[in-house]
Amino acid sequence: MTINAEVPVAAARGGPVAAEHGERGAEGSTSAADLVLPLVAVGGVGVLAGYGYVRRTRRARTRTTPGVVSPQPPVTPLPVLERQAGASLVQADACIRTSREELAFAGARFGATAVEPFVRALREAERELSAAFAIRLRYGQGVPEEETARRQALAGIVGRCAEAGRRLDAEAPGFDQLRALEREIGPALEVAEGRFRELAGRTGAVEATLADLNTRYPATTATTATTTTSVTGYVEQAKDRLVFATTHLNRSRQAADLGHTDTAIRDLRAAEGAISQADTFLTAVDRLAHALAAAAELVPAALTGAEAEIARAVPPGTPGPAADADAALAAVREELTGDGPYDPLAALRRIVRAMSPLGAGRDGVLGAAAWLVGRGDVRAAGGFVATHGGAVGADARTRLAEAERLLDTDPPDPAAADVLALEARELAEQDVRVHGNPYAGAAEHTSGVGGAVLGGVLLGEDPDGGPPVAFGGPDTRKRRGLPPPDPETTGTA
Repeated sequence: MTINAEVPVAAARGGPVAAEHGERGAEGSTSAADLVLPLVAVGGVGVLAGYGYVRRTRRARTRTTPGVVSPQPPVTPLPVLERQAGASLVQADACIRTSREELAFAGARFGATAVEPFVRALREAERELSAAFAIRLRYGQGVPEEETARRQALAGIVGRCAEAGRRLDAEAPGFDQLRALEREIGPALEVAEGRFRELAGRTGAVEATLADLNTRYPATTATTATTTTSVTGYVEQAKDRLVFATTHLNRSRQAADLGHTDTAIRDLRAAEGAISQADTFLTAVDRLAHALAAAAELVPAALTGAEAEIARAVPPGTPGPAADADAALAAVREELTGDGPYDPLAALRRIVRAMSPLGAGRDGVLGAAAWLVGRGDVRAAGGFVATHGGAVGADARTRLAEAERLLDTDPPDPAAADVLALEARELAEQDVRVHGNPYAGAAEHTSGVGGAVLGGVLLGEDPDGGPPVAFGGPDTRKRRGLPPPDPETTGTA
């Protein structure tokens, strides 16, 4: 119907029905929209609730109450780090010394060309260790000062030592392939037995040399008390190592004959280490004798040269370092012209130290004197550390490493090297006295086990002395360690 009531007009058929359907359709779609929107809202609330729950859970795990500090990871005390760094230095130095010693036996059998790759690896490890020792020396001098930097320095020491050991560990399998002891141990035994016989023959002559030195430089006077002290007992210790070597060479030979290859290798390595140390002991006595003879010839010329240097530098009687040096030289000359014996090496050392404050002693006769004294003391300290490696700590090894470096610099500084070498020797002797000898029983003494452990030939981890050490780093140096030899393979010389 139209809105004008006065003129009736027929309405279109189906209009009301269509309108009704339209209204119902609109009502249906409105109802669906009304249902979807609440569902979306509920879902969003659920997501937000879940996210909030996760955040609350995480906060609950890391939440700290007001005024309470969150727990921090424990900080390792500096003294603990220092001990760890020192242990790393000792271990790396021991690995390098053992590798050098076994490498000498391999070179004697196969020649220099065959062992060259392992010599290069050893040099690389030595460079890493030298850098670690340099850091340790500066650390001991208080550099760096700030605690964080000192911690980093200690970490650097440990890292350098680890790299040195890793380099040797990497070469250990190839080195074993070269020696091929598992396949044929006989030639290696012959090399070791040959060196043993040579040292046994030298022992008597070296013993006579030491007796002559003690007669010529008696220890009854104050100035000569230290002439032969540096090698006192060395012949006896060399004999001790040779007794140990004899026992283990025989065991190795018998084990090889019975087909017990692993046991034979273990005893061979123990014997090789003892033989090397016996050589070090005997060589130290011979070197001292040669050094004393050379010093006796050099003292008069060095004394005259030093006096001439002082006369050219300052007028006589001028106070200061020159006057102190002149007084020291006068004491040496009085000792030289006296009736009693004197220590020519000690006299040279006093001349060199008297002239060092004046900047003299780099060349000429004074330079020769400084080199003779410095090189001799560095070698003596090195020999002591090598033959007492089971007891010597990081401080002595650090000073020895610096003394060796000063001899190798260009130009070398033998006077400074001499001072550090004497300090290293003193510290090493203190370490040995503190360490003592846990294998001092009669049975162990007769077989030389105590000396072998003290020298680092055996690691001292077991009642029988522990395994012998071999070429390699910390992870491979004990690979020759096996259970004690079978009683059927034991024997004596």
